[in-house]
Amino acid sequence: MTIKEVTTQHDIQEFLLLPVKLYESSPHWIRPLDKDVLSVFDEAQNKAFRNGEVIRWILKNETDQTIGRVAAFHDKKTMNKSNDQPTGGMGFFECTQNQEAAFKLFDTCKQWLQSKGLEAMDGPINFGNRDRWWGLLAEGFNVEPNYQCNYNFPYYKDFFEAYGFQVYFNQLTFARKVMEPLSPRLKEKADALAANPDYQFRHLEKAEIPKLAEYLRIVYNKAWANRAENPELTLQQTELIVKQMKPIMDEKLLYFGFYKGEPISFFLSLPEINQIFKYVNGKLDLWGKAKFLYHTLLKTNKKAFGILFGIVPEHQGKGADGAMIQAARYVLQDKYKRYQEYEMNWIGDFNPKMILVVEQVGAIVSKKHITYRKLFDETKLFKRHPILR
Repeated sequence: MTIKEVTTQHDIQEFLLLPVKLYESSPHWIRPLDKDVLSVFDEAQNKAFRNGEVIRWILKNETDQTIGRVAAFHDKKTMNKSNDQPTGGMGFFECTQNQEAAFKLFDTCKQWLQSKGLEAMDGPINFGNRDRWWGLLAEGFNVEPNYQCNYNFPYYKDFFEAYGFQVYFNQLTFARKVMEPLSPRLKEKADALAANPDYQFRHLEKAEIPKLAEYLRIVYNKAWANRAENPELTLQQTELIVKQMKPIMDEKLLYFGFYKGEPISFFLSLPEINQIFKYVNGKLDLWGKAKFLYHTLLKTNKKAFGILFGIVPEHQGKGADGAMIQAARYVLQDKYKRYQEYEMNWIGDFNPKMILVVEQVGAIVSKKHITYRKLFDETKLFKRHPILR
């Protein structure tokens, strides 16, 4: 077997097409958009390059067939944050069912990271935002992946654990049918808060979309910034997030809580776009865009997914969670019956408060992804991700 750094256009195509060959008989795999994968490794598109670097490899067998791929990376902004040792990352791992090949890919990542002064690696993760390409699928192989979420073979878990990776944290995806009833306890909490005229819970109107970025920035920075390694967001960053959401945005999935007119909570969802992208086979060319437009206009997608849920600390424990969810229930079940399925992505097992909220909604775990950590010095004490309080 020969490991080769991805340097040529041919190498890039081999890197992109290996999963297509591996998963051609997998009924639930959805091919990611080529442009989304390529953007991770494009210095002009990925801001992680400002403080880090990335390298890719493909693995060839004796007959010059590509049988594996992987990337390794590090970011100076995050490698020491909340870590007992400088920690890099590896991801975009794909491999045939061959442990020797998998270990060669892991070894290559480890050796490169060690040469850069790193003492551990997390994986499989993304060179960039945590909401994309993060974690190894360990449960839920019979469920289609959501947009930019990892899908992989069950045997990958055996490879990672045999190599010495340990569970750093689990990422849970919860699911429920939109039309199923909600917990009576949520209604009690929502009704109690509704009696207070200072509170209001509703979805945004189209005319309010220009305010979405500022609402998002205010609530996010109070509810999530500086927790679980989440930095504060600037208005410029939230404006970019909103710009990226706009092509598929449905205002009836954007719920906010207000106290005396100021935003204090959000429950934000989007149509699950992989339910459309699965028809374009990774290519958003002219024909792919035509297919995208066709399915968007006909609203063939019946699945929504949650992207953000948060309440500013001074309003937590008062029923704002139930009030937002009840507001969504009133619209999505009684008035606007477009969606049938709902999933809530990326809820870490280190966040028991959020898990309690989604369990109260009546959702159950539909998928589990694992973020692993490998300490290069195995005599050091391994620590899991700390629990959020």
